[in-house]
Amino acid sequence: MMTIANSLTAREAAALLAFYADAGVDVLLEDSAVDLTAAAMEREKAAAAAPRPQAKAEAKTRAPEPSRTVQAAIPDDKAVSEAGFAAGSARSLSELAETVQNFSGCNLRHNARSTIVLQKMPETGIMVVCGFPTGEDDKAGQPLSGPAGALFERMLAAIGLSRDDVGVTTALPWRTPGDRAPTVSETQICQPFLERQIALAEPKLLITLGNFACRMVIDPSKTVFDLRGSWHHKEITGQSFETLVTFSPSELLAAPMNKKAAWLDLQALRERIG
Repeated sequence: MMTIANSLTAREAAALLAFYADAGVDVLLEDSAVDLTAAAMEREKAAAAAPRPQAKAEAKTRAPEPSRTVQAAIPDDKAVSEAGFAAGSARSLSELAETVQNFSGCNLRHNARSTIVLQKMPETGIMVVCGFPTGEDDKAGQPLSGPAGALFERMLAAIGLSRDDVGVTTALPWRTPGDRAPTVSETQICQPFLERQIALAEPKLLITLGNFACRMVIDPSKTVFDLRGSWHHKEITGQSFETLVTFSPSELLAAPMNKKAAWLDLQALRERIG
């Protein structure tokens, strides 16, 4: 159904434009087709008919073209190396958050509104890693926002926990354009930042939510179906972290049939907490 702009209120129009911007729309269509070829031919005819000044005079009066600065792209292998060095240099979660905020070697950084990194750990020692940030997370500046966040809080409440009892981060610090799947190179660049977060947080228990997070943390060749239902050991720089894999709230919203399995995983977490 076509939306007529003059039928919208100012607030509705602003919301629609914001939606288009988040979706990556940067061109609006006219009400009727425009023959750009014919328009270009008319301009060429007009230019040919116009009197041309002498070449020498034209050279004197022609304004110099402004110089254009092009940002050089960083090769993926170099970006991964730089990310590893930057992450390893951080000595605290707050220092790492600042490091990630200032890192420019990943193209996702330049299109996202927010950089999402774990700031501090709760006394429970429980750390949760979910997938890459959504558009809602990017706007809110925190992971698990919107309906997925509401379900996540209900899941925690079912085992006697609240969001304040867990330290939540995302596997990638930045949203992907249009919430598309991250590329291999984007994942590899962000991997050192995720692993450094875990090492600095030193969680007593580590929980990964969803397919993407469990692949980054545990095994890139497995799925959440392969890994859930048992505890794993995540090794980082000589440290070992007990890790539980389960479905993410967004996956449960898309496939409610998996809620039973997720409930069993939550019970395993509750039992381990004691």
